[in-house]
Amino acid sequence: MGSAGGDFRRKVERAAELRALRSSGGTAEEDAELSAAEAELREKRRKVSDAARADYLVRDAMAQGKFDNLKYSGKPIPGLGEAYDPDWWVKGLIQREHLSGLGPKAILLRAEDAELDARLDAQFTEKQVRDIVEDFNARIIDARRQLQGGPPVVTKTRDADIEVQRWRERWAAAAAAAPDPLPEAKAPWWRRRRKRSS
Repeated sequence: MGSAGGDFRRKVERAAELRALRSSGGTAEEDAELSAAEAELREKRRKVSDAARADYLVRDAMAQGKFDNLKYSGKPIPGLGEAYDPDWWVKGLIQREHLSGLGPKAILLRAEDAELDARLDAQFTEKQVRDIVEDFNARIIDARRQLQGGPPVVTKTRDADIEVQRWRERWAAAAAAAPDPLPEAKAPWWRRRRKRSS
């Protein structure tokens, strides 16, 4: 296939040359030669099977080094040999693109429950904490009422009063652990003198 590939490449290059001549205003002989070359090329393409074309393209890509340094070169392909999962492409997309907020409500609520204390600690008022806890509880109750399949909702609701008390305790502990503010820097002597004179 090496010499056949070289012949093919030479003919393609010649067709490109003739096409360039035609656009620059070639003669009738050059036009005829170009038409014949194009017809021959179309006929050869028609005769080549899809398998031979694919084989040629793969060999050509290998020669150009397009398969060097692939992501899984020398490593097993992940997920190969596992049972067929009809949603494999969705799971792969979620993992590749680091998407969040997608999935069964039961799992999303569990993940939110694990991060709820940190979210509450970022709030500044008791009302904000109560609103977040009430919204979280309402979504848990709503998810329990839905019978759409998937894992069961095992996340427990939270008592708003207890969460506010825990939030206050965490704020107090953080305030006690915070270092004392730096003393105010003394103004330079020329500014102090200017203030005395005015």
